[in-house]
Amino acid sequence: MVHEILVVGPLQCNCSIFGDEQSGAALVIDPGDNLPEIERVVARHGLQVKAIVVTHAHIDHIGGAHKLHAATGAPVYMNENDDKLQDMMDLQAAWLGVRTPERTAIDSPVRDGDIVRAAGAEFHVLHTPGHTPGSISLWAPSQKKLVAGDTLFRDSIGRTDLPFGDGKQILRSIHDKYFELPDETVVVPGHGPVTTLGREKQFNYFLQGL
Repeated sequence: MVHEILVVGPLQCNCSIFGDEQSGAALVIDPGDNLPEIERVVARHGLQVKAIVVTHAHIDHIGGAHKLHAATGAPVYMNENDDKLQDMMDLQAAWLGVRTPERTAIDSPVRDGDIVRAAGAEFHVLHTPGHTPGSISLWAPSQKKLVAGDTLFRDSIGRTDLPFGDGKQILRSIHDKYFELPDETVVVPGHGPVTTLGREKQFNYFLQGL
């Protein structure tokens, strides 16, 4: 399986592109910006985008989803609990001093326990609120990879001081959903370097005592 991580936008969001070499189907997670670069990677591998997943509705993760949907026709998956954040897109854009992106229509609302079948693999949806009410993570058992959005980072966790954030809830999400996964699980965070779940359990200050 192809898996490339592109750092996109002014906040350096990690956009994941998964692709199946046999079928040519691709899944793009968090296309926050830099659509031409995403399209170049997809084309270089001879892929076609068949699904788009947004882990949460902060502008740096969802900003390019509408354009990518328009260009590819691929359905957009997101948890509806972040609709209120989409309603605040003008304010989010003002914080960064960027143009407000067009609103992204959610073709397939996803909930905890759903499975997104794309790019030749199954991606299990984990509802992991705390950073935002609708934050989701994607667990791909066949790849032993967890795309964590802004829930867990190397040596840190997602901030909870933004609108609708909840510090206790994000720790509960990590404990209840992530701690059931194998320690060797590769964690792809929404920003920064890739890590493993075992490493974060051992060294991440915020996870001590969970």
